[in-house]
Amino acid sequence: MTRILLIRHGENNYTQTGKLAGWIKGVHLNEMGRVQVTTLAENLATYPINYVYSSPLVRALETARPIAASKKLTVRKCYQVGEVRYGQWQGKSLKVLRKTKLWNQIQNRPAISSFPDGESIRYAQIRAVGAIEKIVGRHPKGCIVLVSHADVIKLILAHYLGLALDLYQRIVINTASISELDISYNGVKVIRINQTTKVSVTK
Repeated sequence: MTRILLIRHGENNYTQTGKLAGWIKGVHLNEMGRVQVTTLAENLATYPINYVYSSPLVRALETARPIAASKKLTVRKCYQVGEVRYGQWQGKSLKVLRKTKLWNQIQNRPAISSFPDGESIRYAQIRAVGAIEKIVGRHPKGCIVLVSHADVIKLILAHYLGLALDLYQRIVINTASISELDISYNGVKVIRINQTTKVSVTK
């Protein structure tokens, strides 16, 4: 059995202000994000983690590295669990995007939707689930941390829950949250979704 801990990166200025960071370079964790990551690493100290994989984006790597360091492991970059390619939507405010004609379709019919000059939501799910299957094939036993992004984690969970792609937005994934899958030859169990620990920044 492979135990997979799906972790969303910590808070950054884009998540805080409601913008789509996408693949913009140099989006680092903010102060709260760094506190979240420290708490995450502490909470995972008792877990028998064997490998740490991460999206190649800096906010994900900054989340993965303290977890890996606490276990004396190296972070392995996995481009297949990188953020959704939002195309023209990248960097824009959700408040602005909600006013576009495409917004309702992406929210309610994502199975047939693509981002302008970006990728389709269906393709993003296929590549992310493909990454999980490769990792499980590579490590049929063990505990794996995989740091990724909200939409990507929601797409992975929707697949293993047996949800239609059009329903994936019903899943909520907060920053620095943990969702867990147990995958074996006998099937898949979704153990938890969006577990978070309250943290505060001391001024």
